[in-house]
Amino acid sequence: MMAMIRGYHRPTTLEDALAVLADSGAVALGGGTMVNTISDSEPMEVVDLQALGLDGIRADDDRLELGAMVRLSSLVDSQVVPAMLRELAHREAPSTLRRAATVGGTVAAADPESELLAGLLAFDATVAVAHSLGSENMPLADLLSDPSQLRLGIITSVSIAVGGDAAAHRTGRTPADRPIVMSVGHRGDDGTLRVALTGVAPTPVLVDLDSLASLDPPADFRGSSDYRRELARVLTDRVLASLGESR
Repeated sequence: MMAMIRGYHRPTTLEDALAVLADSGAVALGGGTMVNTISDSEPMEVVDLQALGLDGIRADDDRLELGAMVRLSSLVDSQVVPAMLRELAHREAPSTLRRAATVGGTVAAADPESELLAGLLAFDATVAVAHSLGSENMPLADLLSDPSQLRLGIITSVSIAVGGDAAAHRTGRTPADRPIVMSVGHRGDDGTLRVALTGVAPTPVLVDLDSLASLDPPADFRGSSDYRRELARVLTDRVLASLGESR
């Protein structure tokens, strides 16, 4: 059963989109892959963001700005996107969903198993969010820890670092499965190292390498908390070794 839509809006300006969100309590619609999974709610109104011009990829010095409406398939195909993020975008969803799913939608969904979201964290992602009173940029990690910052707001872009080296290692029941735990690391041109994990918290998280033993992952049928914690340690050590680093 799909979501029940009682009203559809397709504004052509960001101001109009924000006004509709504020007046009607509508849901922002990017690629629609998440809205279509809502089947137990009251009929809703949606604000389609496709006409707002948020689908560009722009290089800016040592950063890359990804419009919120950039499709995951476009990430996979873009030669200016770091190779690691292209790989993670490819793994994020089947080809049909990659053509619909968007960067902004991936951030808003905050899927705890999202490999792409973990990659964005490792690449020092900041998120631009527009509200009725203006726009603000915030670290992706802060937004994931407090999703209320998106209330009545619209993600307009995600900025990431470019350059440096990256590596990822994962463990799943099969190579095609979403990983039980995945570790991805990025070392910037300035030597800054960031490591992010999936499968150890309610959302993908940046981790302090000295605190891996204190992780308290949620358990499920694929693995206990202890198992996931050990995977996080082993996979992170492999990432570090791939980057010529150690704990």
